[in-house]
Formats: sequence, C-alpha cells, structure tokens
Amino acid sequence: MSIDFNGKVAIVTGAGNGLGKSHAIALAARGCKVVVNDLGGARDGTGGSISAAQEVVNHINASGGEAIADGANVTDEAQVAAMVAAAMEQWGRVDILVNNAGILRDKTFHKMSIADFRAVIDVHLVGSAICTHAVWPIMREQKFGRVVCTSSPSGLHGIFGQANYGAAKAGMIGFMNALHLEGAKYNIKVNLLSPSAKTRMTEDIGIPEPFLNQMTPEAITAAMLFLVSDDAPSKAIVSCAAGGYARGYIVETDGVYFPPDDQTPENIAAKWDEISSTDNIHYYDDSAGPNMNFLGKAQAHSSEK
Repeated sequence: MSIDFNGKVAIVTGAGNGLGKSHAIALAARGCKVVVNDLGGARDGTGGSISAAQEVVNHINASGGEAIADGANVTDEAQVAAMVAAAMEQWGRVDILVNNAGILRDKTFHKMSIADFRAVIDVHLVGSAICTHAVWPIMREQKFGRVVCTSSPSGLHGIFGQANYGAAKAGMIGFMNALHLEGAKYNIKVNLLSPSAKTRMTEDIGIPEPFLNQMTPEAITAAMLFLVSDDAPSKAIVSCAAGGYARGYIVETDGVYFPPDDQTPENIAAKWDEISSTDNIHYYDDSAGPNMNFLGKAQAHSSEK
C-alpha cells in the first residue's frame, strides 16, 4: 500500500526547523499542499522571523511541490485564524493539521517561575487547541480531517526539570481522547506522536552522540505520515525514536472492590499490592470503562451475599 496526499492540504506548525521541517517536506513530496508555519523564535519562544518558514517553502517549491509560509504565533487566535483563512483562500480546504510548534524553558520546579510554566503550556497545549479549533469546522464540513499533536516521553513517563513541558505533553492525551470521540462521525481522526529526535530542542540533554545521530527527524516523520493518511487509526499514541516504533496506552489494573463498611485507607493499604498488580490490565474506549468495571465488581459482591 502506497501512501500519498495528492489533493490534500496540510498545515504544519513549527515547521521552520527540526521535526516540523521534516514533516512539511515529506508531506509535500507525497503530493500534499503545505502551509509551513513558524514563528521563527528561539528555543524559549522569544524573537520571531518568517525566514525559516520561507526557506522551507522555497525548498518545497523548488522541488516541484506547493507551499506557502506563515508566521502566525499559535497562541494568538487572530493570527491562527488568518493562517487558516490564507490556506482556504489558496487551496479551498484543510485536510491535515500537524501541531508541532513548541518551546522549552527547562528548570527544576522550585526554580521555575509560573510565567515560564504558563508559557510552555500556552504554546504546546493551548496552541494545539487554538490551531485545532480553527480547522475543526472545516474538517467537520468536508467530513474529513487528520490531526496529529506532538506529545513526548516527558509527558508519558516524566523527566527531571520539565514539569511545564511534561504537563503540556500529558495534557494532549486528554485532548486527543475527547476529540477522537467528537470527530468520529465526521471522519476526523486524532492521534499523538511521542517522539525523540536530534533537533535543536534536544541538542543538549545528554543523549550519547552515537545514539543521538540515529535519532533523525525523518524517522519520526514516517510515523506522522501514517497517522495522517486516509487509513490512519484514531486515538493512537505512537512512541518513536531512532527507527523504533511502539504504541502507547493509558491502562488501569483490574483493581479490587470493598463494600461500604470496608472502604478505608487501611484496607486500601493492605490491598495495595493487589490493586497495583499488572497481571490483569484494561484498556478503555472512554471514561465509562472504569466505572463499568467497578460497578460489575460491586454487583458481583452483592450477588454473593
């Protein structure tokens, strides 16, 4: 099966460098028309220039593709609306949104200012919401849409010194889960990438050089292309680095049930190992799942009396 994007239009945020640049170029090479968005700021989000986005556009156009540059700040609703309007004016549709824009302001939590916490949340999580909200009516109307948000192992598993970044990246899981349900009847599929790659965002985090050199942006882009294809899954978390690909899940253990008189912290402590056991784990399609699990246990207990 060959995956192509002929006739499709994509917006890729943070596409002036690194992963976003790789994503934009690969989409264009497979026939997609691309809005290359990049604020052009530093890693911490300061500054701005459209030159990085324009260089990517020049490369795409010189290679026979179609692309336009945009310098919208993803945290600014008016600028994002103008970016989407430009795509619609140029090509009449938006099929794919890759939320890739991000910044870093790493510090241990006790040294981190709340301003730095908010700034990272605003770009990664709120920025993804603003961009998705702007294209959502278009995707509903055309009954087709593919949205990919860029999460991180920092959000799925945690990392020292990135409370702001990890919180933003973990928040995308809940964002995806809700939009997966809301978009289903409109053929809108929403997924997450959890990548590790050699970019300016990771250049000084201590990964050994031989392994870092294998962590190419192109390896991540392969997963992105799959997640925005016609036959893409939805509600998938794809963890990827250096040519390795795995699917992440949010799961729960089977748990235990206590009748009302036994619902005490002491009993929870006594049964903690059983509560924590991963011998029997469950994946749920929505938030009703765990409730039904516990209701079933309660009913089973009542029937034993």
